[in-house]
Amino acid sequence: MRKLKLIHLLIIFIFTANMNYGQQVFEKDVFETDGGTLELWFIGHGTLMFKYNDMVIHIDPVSREADYSELPDADLILITHEHGDHLDPGAIKKILKDGTEIICNKASSSALDDCRVMTNGDKIDLEDISIEAVPAYNIEHERSPGNPFHPKGVGNGYILGIGGKRIYIAGDTENIPEMSSFRNIDIAFLPMNLPYTMSPEMAADAAMIIKPDILYPYHFGSTDTGELVKLLKGTDIDVRIRKLQ
Repeated sequence: MRKLKLIHLLIIFIFTANMNYGQQVFEKDVFETDGGTLELWFIGHGTLMFKYNDMVIHIDPVSREADYSELPDADLILITHEHGDHLDPGAIKKILKDGTEIICNKASSSALDDCRVMTNGDKIDLEDISIEAVPAYNIEHERSPGNPFHPKGVGNGYILGIGGKRIYIAGDTENIPEMSSFRNIDIAFLPMNLPYTMSPEMAADAAMIIKPDILYPYHFGSTDTGELVKLLKGTDIDVRIRKLQ
């Protein structure tokens, strides 16, 4: 009798669905990991929410993207940097509970009552997840000569280790050289709106450097996400477009 080999995919995609919180409807993807269920909510722009088993993680919560009084309280909040479309103390206050851990870059800390500052290169373990702060900055795009929209060493991206998966949340960045050291990324969120972050061509370049299994462009405004899909056609990268203008 012929033996059958079971092939276990690195990421198992279950479904995409809409999730309601009050009158709010958000798209949601669900994955199974080695440690349990991981749910990704696509709130809007640079704002995300994850749930890993019973742990709720909010990333860059901002009130213009959601009514946070209706969303679950946070076990962990990650702030990439201090710009108003990523840091909103009012939204944060609505999802705090006893024991909420807030992690941010140094420039965001003055606006928050209590947070743990991480700088590029820092690594910590928190309950069942690992967190690494990585660089996020502009090389090409500037407000004025010598004044980049996102200076090197100020903002954070984060690589999360969750249930054996590695998830890269880039924050506001271009396709920077440090990306060549990001290994074994299963899911990546890359920003794509000029002049603040990347063009589709730059995002495609970043994706080919990182080589995630799944790529979600986010923070893309009016950028044509179809261009990124075209640029990565024929690669092994699964580009998924969600409502993250």
